Parts: sequence; C-alpha cells; structure tokens
Amino acid sequence: MLAQTSLLEASAQGLRRVWPGLSTCVLIALAAGFVASLHHGPPMLYALLFGIAISQHSAEDRITPGVDLCSRALLRLGIGLLGARITWDQVASLGWPTVLIVVGAVASTLACGWWLARVLKLPWALGVLAGGATAICGASAALAIAAVLPRADEGETPTERHALIVVVMATLLSTVAMVAYPLIARHLELPPAAAGLFIGGSIHDVAQVVVAGYSISPAAGDVASLVKLLRVSLLVVVVLGVSIACRATSPPIEKRSGAALGRITEFVPGFLWLFLLLAALNSVGMLRSVEPALSIASRACLVLGAAGLGMKASFPQLAGAGWRPVLLMAATSVWLASVVLGAACVST
Repeated sequence: MLAQTSLLEASAQGLRRVWPGLSTCVLIALAAGFVASLHHGPPMLYALLFGIAISQHSAEDRITPGVDLCSRALLRLGIGLLGARITWDQVASLGWPTVLIVVGAVASTLACGWWLARVLKLPWALGVLAGGATAICGASAALAIAAVLPRADEGETPTERHALIVVVMATLLSTVAMVAYPLIARHLELPPAAAGLFIGGSIHDVAQVVVAGYSISPAAGDVASLVKLLRVSLLVVVVLGVSIACRATSPPIEKRSGAALGRITEFVPGFLWLFLLLAALNSVGMLRSVEPALSIASRACLVLGAAGLGMKASFPQLAGAGWRPVLLMAATSVWLASVVLGAACVST
C-alpha cells in the first residue's frame, strides 16, 4: 500500500513538472491543426513555426521539462507508430524493378546530401539530415534521423537546429513539388505507372504525394501511394544505419553482462523496434481495427514533437544559418527528382 502511494505521488509530481510545457505544446498543436484545416497546409510546419514564434518562453524552468518531453519522447513515439501504415504485401506488389529504383534513388540521395555538405563546408550531420529527409519522407525522416544523431560538440550548431532547418525546407520544397511535378508528368505524357513512380519517388510528404498522384489519374495515384509507402518503409533501415555509423565512431561501449542484447538495443533505438513490430503486425492483418487510431496518434505525437522542437529555436537562429543549407536541400531535391524521373522515362 505504501509503495503504491509513493508511486502515485511520484506520478503526480512528474505530471506537475511537465504540465506547463506539455500544455503549451498541445495548444500550439491545436492552433496548427486549426490553421491547417483552414488553409489546407501541413500541420507539422505550422506547429514548428508557431513554436519558433514563442520560443523565447521555452527557456523558463517551468516550461523546459514539458517541451523536452514533446520534442524527444513523444516525437520518437510518433515515429514508431508510423509502422502501422506499412504492410510488406504493399511493398512486394510494386515488383523488383521498382523496388530497386527506389532503393537506388534513396541511397544516392543520402550520399548526395553527405557529399554536398562537405563541398559547402557544412556539418556532416546537416548533410545526413538533408539527404534522409529528401530521400524518404521529409519532416518525419528528418526528426527520426535527428533522434539518433550524437549531440554536437560545444561550438557546433545543435542537432535540433539542423533538424529545424531541414524540416522547414523539406516542407516548403515538397509543397512546390506537389504543384510542379504533376505538370512535368503531364508534359512528358508519362503513363500512369511511370507518373506514379515519379510522383511517389520524389515528393517528400505522404499527403502531398497522394494529392499530386491522384491529380493526374486514379491509377497514377495508386502507384504513387505504394511507392511512397516503400520509401517510408526504408526509414527504419536508414535510421538504423545512421545509428550504427554514429556508434561505430564513438568511444567503445563498456563490456557488461548481457553484452549481446545490450549492443543490439544500443544500435536500434526503441522507437525503431516499435516501427518494425507494428509493420509486422499490420502485414498479417492484426491492426485493421486499430490502424486508423494509431495513424491519428502518430500524427498527433509528431505535431506535438514539432511544436516542442520549434520552441527550442528562433527565427534569428534559422536566418543565421545562411544560404548554404537552403542550397543543400534544393540540390538534394533536384537530384532525387532527376534520378527517379530518368528511371520512370526509361521504364516506359
């Protein structure tokens, strides 16, 4: 009885500690959703911008714990819940040629981002984030990759600001692509399968892929949606690879009992295990009744995470990044679109 009372007291104390920051992020997320419904824009971008607009308040001690909860724990939970949208049958239905094209485009875009960051003398982490966000699913991928990147050393740009820059730019570029890419597909008179491959393989945001694909034709929209799901399914592979690469370059982990299991969990963050588990369960049809609820929960957590992340930055910080990150994101987007469009044209 005493232990139960102590647990309840600890829970209540923890809730009181995070409540001011958590409630602030909830209000930002609700405002972002309202504005998005009015203007048909991306809620995550609005949450980021609203968070940045009031970021001066996030330095207060009473706000910080709740903001940290949203920008870390809830953000990771939202990424893990994305697995409920994937089934392996959907990916397999595309065929091996399409799978190889998408995998090659994703890998080359990651390499392009890393290489361009070196050429532009930007931090390597920004190149990885830019390549990953462009190659996979925009804001969600950037936030997922940022979650496993090591914290920057003193004097370097914080990883949170890297993620903010990439998320904002990915969302803006994806909006431009949603309008421009269907026009390109129509101008080139691509058949539905090729148009769907181009749209689904090059636009960042899932919702914008659906809008762009079905604006061409129902058949192109179906193919675009499946290609996009294939790109989203590669998120776990990319994040795992980045996590392993970062761990490999860090000081070795001390030996301890249960070392084998410890090293696996060290390389694979918990939210990726959740992603894989939900994707596997969805593939065997065990999530049909709860998939809509899990999808809503994922979006809610991601918007809350974006709000918390925005409260850790400011407009002067983003403006201080200069023109090179903008060029980096634009160049990786052009690279991905060129690779996928070239493959789509050849496949016809």
